[in-house]
Amino acid sequence: MAKFLVVHPVGSDLTVEAATPLARGAKANSSAEAYWIRSWYALQEGKLYCEWDAVNAGAVQKALEKAGASLPAEARAPVEGIYELTMMVDGESFR
Repeated sequence: MAKFLVVHPVGSDLTVEAATPLARGAKANSSAEAYWIRSWYALQEGKLYCEWDAVNAGAVQKALEKAGASLPAEARAPVEGIYELTMMVDGESFR
């Protein structure tokens, strides 16, 4: 499986309460084709960065659409982009 980074422009006021339904939706709609790993919130940027393992970007998009369908429109996280990560560099490799 490939790794993907999904960028959500959510603004600078995301709370744990607002993020919880997003996380639950991502987890509930993960599948063998697209599986949500973790997310990071950059307050200064107002963006939520989500790591996924998936067979392709379309599988991630499908999982996001299914997750969003279970939420009210105002609670959905817009998608700025889905990017395949082609290289991973681990700091432990350079000790």
